[in-house]
Amino acid sequence: MSSQVTDEHTVADARPPRDGDRAQYGVCAFLVLLGAAVIVDGLGIPHITSGTDPVGPRAVPVILGVLLLVAAAVYAVDVARGGRGEPEAGEDVDLSRGSDWRTVLLLITAFVVNAVLIERLGWVISGALLFWGTAFALGNRHYVRDLLIAVTLSLTTFYAFAIGLGVNLPAGVLQGIL
Repeated sequence: MSSQVTDEHTVADARPPRDGDRAQYGVCAFLVLLGAAVIVDGLGIPHITSGTDPVGPRAVPVILGVLLLVAAAVYAVDVARGGRGEPEAGEDVDLSRGSDWRTVLLLITAFVVNAVLIERLGWVISGALLFWGTAFALGNRHYVRDLLIAVTLSLTTFYAFAIGLGVNLPAGVLQGIL
């Protein structure tokens, strides 16, 4: 009789919990809201068909919204059955250490500086500051080389957008020079 009791406890302990992880249900709810928003927004697109496009422009958003709803339902069933993601097992990630808030704040600063200065100084200068600031925040300390790479990247993206895509990025103080 005692072997039956221990066997039952062993089997009960080995089963995943039935309620799942509540945070994962939050992800499911977010996917449902996102899917519903995509469907509603897609249905708001006027249905215009032509000889080359018999389906119209609303088909893709509606299909994507339905796929989001299906993914949410499948995910909810998986969580209810006890499915759990594996913890991060990256070889270069030290899970015992906390977040590096200094790096995060430096990256946020680089993006905010870019957003504030892009109209005044133009993309080439603000983009170079963005690229240089990001390299600095991530730990690179080759200041001159990083600055040369940042200027090259910002000039390359400026002309790639202007010539390749036909999108004019702000030139700022370099208007007429570029």
